[in-house]
Amino acid sequence: MRFRVQQEKSLSMSQKVTRLGERLRQPEWRKYGATLLAGKLSGVGITLLIMLAASSLIFTKVLAYDGSPVKAADIVNPVNTAWTLIAAFLVFGMQVGFTMLEAGFCRTRETVNVLMECIVDTCLCGLLFYAIGFAFMFSHGNGFIGYHWFFLQDAPETYEGTGVAFLAVWIFQFAFADTCSTITSGAMIGRTSFIGDLLYSLAVSGFIYPIIGHWAWGPDGFLATMGSAGNFLPTLGTSFHDFAGSTVVHTIGGFVALAGAIVLGPRLGRKFKRDGGGPMAPHDLTVAAAGGLLLWFGWYGFNPGSTLSAMDFSGIGRVSANTTLAACAAGLTAMFYAYLSLKKWDLGATTNGFLAGLVAITCPCYWVSPTGSIILGAVAGVLVVMGTDLLEYLRIDDPIGAVPVHGFCGIWGTISLGFFACGKYGASGPNGPDNSAALNGLFYHGGFTLLKAQLIGSAIITVSTFAVSMLVMYAVHLTGHLRVSREGELFGLDLYEHGISAYPEHVVSALAAPEGLPVDLKGAN
Repeated sequence: MRFRVQQEKSLSMSQKVTRLGERLRQPEWRKYGATLLAGKLSGVGITLLIMLAASSLIFTKVLAYDGSPVKAADIVNPVNTAWTLIAAFLVFGMQVGFTMLEAGFCRTRETVNVLMECIVDTCLCGLLFYAIGFAFMFSHGNGFIGYHWFFLQDAPETYEGTGVAFLAVWIFQFAFADTCSTITSGAMIGRTSFIGDLLYSLAVSGFIYPIIGHWAWGPDGFLATMGSAGNFLPTLGTSFHDFAGSTVVHTIGGFVALAGAIVLGPRLGRKFKRDGGGPMAPHDLTVAAAGGLLLWFGWYGFNPGSTLSAMDFSGIGRVSANTTLAACAAGLTAMFYAYLSLKKWDLGATTNGFLAGLVAITCPCYWVSPTGSIILGAVAGVLVVMGTDLLEYLRIDDPIGAVPVHGFCGIWGTISLGFFACGKYGASGPNGPDNSAALNGLFYHGGFTLLKAQLIGSAIITVSTFAVSMLVMYAVHLTGHLRVSREGELFGLDLYEHGISAYPEHVVSALAAPEGLPVDLKGAN
């Protein structure tokens, strides 16, 4: 028997065909074949009937735990939710980068203060965004403010039509809100009291960022619906666009920072170039540069994650590539442009340069080509150095360059969409891109329509943010808590506010300050 099986296995294909023909001529083989075929077809048919019956009885309606039907909007897309959470974790990791960047650019004696502010701002922002911030910004309401989902109550399972779990969207947007608050503190380090920081942070995270952000990102914000019938400027024909936050996150944060720096005034001992001085030296450029690179890494959650869709494969890849190219171009142009005046290859300018490119590409990253990204990034690198020189001329003390990096380059990035939108890409969706309504900029035969929308939206948000922020900063100043006392600043915020130095094994005190120790402390020495 074994020999016969082996012999049959050794038959060639032509021999097997010949054998099959011989068997089909035999009545008993034809009967056997028909029976076998009928049995297989019956089995397949019965299986299909069972599946149909089970689907009709069980899956006609999707039921919740209490037996009630589940709405289509409540069905969570697990892939998109996982992608959004991964992006959220990357964006939250940017807080490490911001903390290191600010700590590196500040002076030794205020390092602990910077670390403490960044950590506490994060904690405060989380609770505020849970209680009121997300509701103001992302819930339905009117064109100016949302007024549902306070304390995340009565929220659906998924956010709008994204298919992403509601709380996954919340954690992603909380990380954005935390970024805006942290940007603000960068221009105010070295002379802001800790209580003052808490007060203005409460206003930024709880009210300024979410309410103004609703205008552009809320489901019914007046800039988000601008240009359509029955809404703001219906004849314009298009809405304001900001894919990942050049305006909503960075311009808002940058101009709150500008208001704070103006109201605070410069640090004691800060002498500007026009007065024969220059910027105070950062205490640790190693930490600052490493922080900048960590921010670059986190930006791969910031920009690609704003698709809220892992299914938009081409969109994620394009956004990632555009983000990279803009940063590279901006870092180089900032370095070369700074060299023209300094005659040195400046690390601080180069670091802020690639950060400026990242800020600028954040708005247009989905709609521009790689070439457009390089060009707009290169402009941002020059702009950030020019912006730094402008603040120096105006005698505005911004220790880390928060205003030129985030404020000025946020405006440029937003406007650049009106020039460089390449006419190929529309919107990201839960199941892939929708390019039926692609954006065209001026340089791609799109005319001035999109450029006008971007100019209007950027101007409204910039002016509103700055005006409200000035009122908030002056209000905090009137309480007597915005700026630390002269004695506290000379002594050093670390020891004065927190009772410890970041480097306790080194001699870190006001002895190293230009003006020495406060008068009332000199006698003790």
